[in-house]
Amino acid sequence: MTQEMLLPSLWDDAHAATLDEPGKLLYRSNLLGSDLRITNFGGGNTSAKVAARDPLTGADVTVLWVKGSGGDIGSMKLDGFATLCMDKLMQLRAQYRALDQEDAMVEALGHCIFNLNPRAPSIDTWLHGFVPHIHIDHVHSDAVIALAAAKDQVRLTAEVFGGEIGYLPWQRPGIDLGIRLGRMAEDDPALKGVVLGSHGLFTWGATAKECYEETLRIINKAAVWLEANVKRPVFGGEKVKALAEADRKAAARRLMPLIRGRISKAEMKAGHFTDAPEVLEFVNSHTMAALAPMGTSCPDHFLRTKIKPLIVPADADAAALDALIDGYRADYAAYFHRCKRPNSPPMRDANAVIYLIPGVGMISFAKDKPTARISAEFYVNAINVMRGASGVSEYQGLPEQEAFDIEYWLLEEAKLQRMPKPKPMQGRVAFITGGAGGIGSASAERLLRDGCNVVLADIDQTALDEVVAGFGKRYGRDMVRGVGMDVTREEQVIAALEYTVAEFGGLDVVVNNAGITSAAAVEDTSLAMWNRTMDILATGYFLVGREGYRIMKDQALGGSMVFIASKNGVAASPGASAYCTAKAAEIHLARCMALEGAPMGIRVNVVNPDAVLRGSKIWQGEWSQQRAASNKIAVGELEEHYRKRSLLQRSVFPEDIAEAVYFFASDLSAKSTGNFLNVDAGNAVSFTR
Repeated sequence: MTQEMLLPSLWDDAHAATLDEPGKLLYRSNLLGSDLRITNFGGGNTSAKVAARDPLTGADVTVLWVKGSGGDIGSMKLDGFATLCMDKLMQLRAQYRALDQEDAMVEALGHCIFNLNPRAPSIDTWLHGFVPHIHIDHVHSDAVIALAAAKDQVRLTAEVFGGEIGYLPWQRPGIDLGIRLGRMAEDDPALKGVVLGSHGLFTWGATAKECYEETLRIINKAAVWLEANVKRPVFGGEKVKALAEADRKAAARRLMPLIRGRISKAEMKAGHFTDAPEVLEFVNSHTMAALAPMGTSCPDHFLRTKIKPLIVPADADAAALDALIDGYRADYAAYFHRCKRPNSPPMRDANAVIYLIPGVGMISFAKDKPTARISAEFYVNAINVMRGASGVSEYQGLPEQEAFDIEYWLLEEAKLQRMPKPKPMQGRVAFITGGAGGIGSASAERLLRDGCNVVLADIDQTALDEVVAGFGKRYGRDMVRGVGMDVTREEQVIAALEYTVAEFGGLDVVVNNAGITSAAAVEDTSLAMWNRTMDILATGYFLVGREGYRIMKDQALGGSMVFIASKNGVAASPGASAYCTAKAAEIHLARCMALEGAPMGIRVNVVNPDAVLRGSKIWQGEWSQQRAASNKIAVGELEEHYRKRSLLQRSVFPEDIAEAVYFFASDLSAKSTGNFLNVDAGNAVSFTR
């Protein structure tokens, strides 16, 4: 292992000097959580015992600051820490007698809260509270877990670390394990930390910096030893040749909608694909078929990736996928019934989270894109653990009953029940053309707000990048993508929809919105103007609609297409024959597609805006000038002119169109297809008839 591969210390003494003890704890936590080699998202926890004054009594007390339930040390803020009175924690320790008190003791943690802190303590609070050191780190380093997941983990821990790191066998986290860990540290003051079997690493120090650097030192020591001693070729060597990169991506694009359609009947799921080197090394290896069914070892890995992955051949067709997925569900149900306790919660989703494809890579599906990506990261961690453990010993996963007792732990169920209800569009995927413009970006915002994944397509790359970056800051980069595309270029349309599938696993909503305007008397309408208008507004809508339809049909989950047409599609206007004709073609194309899509649950509807000036690209420049000249008014008077022309005497804005788009995209309009909705503040000539 080269020096560059070792974890470097990122500690900045000058910055740390400006922080109080809770601030240093947060700083240390964020540094540790910034590197997946140290711990995965949401995994591990950190703590510090800090002197404070009780706000009620004024007495000096010691307060345990420890990462609260459900937090992530890499991204958390100070409000992510639970705070507990150490004297009360020690009183609970004195009251503890037997394992059947464990869950009750967790409920009793609420009586130890310091200063009415609303952050709920996690189950690992006990493991920090009873260790007689001020600063403590608990992380899930791949290198250390590889040792902890090996069959002869006790010998390996001693061989790698000597006497400076202790060892405790696997036990579900709780007060009993916390007491054992604390006693080990009390009995041997020379210990620098402890390896928990099949779980992770605890380290400690007298200062925040000392604790942080001790954690890095121990992880680096394990990584160097593993790299020097691992048997090669790893995983028994290559059994399957990796496909060429383009072929891997094509295989994933083909499989993702097919899998998604079969596992999203009860809950829509978003997907993630990776063909990272470590993934390919594993899925193409001789030992993958034996190791994968053993599941993961670390509880955090297991909770994110389920009892085991599903292995899928790259060339699996619909019938093969049906058999594989049905078989996995049956196997999961059997596991549930073998292991369930009298008070276990009902069985949850029986579908796999991780799908391993030899020659191709790994697909993950979850309730939303961030969770799918994070689940994949956790399984990469699990691969690294299996690589290390099987390379120096024999890998062993978490025992089945122990795995079940964690997955269906009543405390875990309570945490799940506290989570916010899913948003209406969670797990769904939308593709919006003209995404950088006013209506396109407003529609994206409306869908993102309710949890939808969105891909924005636009020919203006600069504007597109700006819009996507803004949404990424507000809704998270996982949720939104941008792709440059000219709707008149068939190959670009196909590539953009393939990109959407590759990024999110499928497609549920198509918003056909890209547009231009053209105005000229019939005798002045050139063939070039006519063709360009038809190419963008008619042919462009056809190409995007066709490709989206193909994906939805293969996916077999239904779907919604929304065409942004115009008042001019139902009401002719003088001086705009090309534009009006193209818009009428859009409306009729939508009706035709609604007929063909209905048997498969693919709905196609139309929104007809009128005079949406704000944020609209088509109203910039020549079109505004032409409309102003036609009405014998100044360009600056256009919005007021159109407001007064409407029956309701109101202006129409992009967000108004976005609400109509949302209505047709969502289940609010589940029984509507082949319709159009005017959003024009009232215009008698465009009334439906």
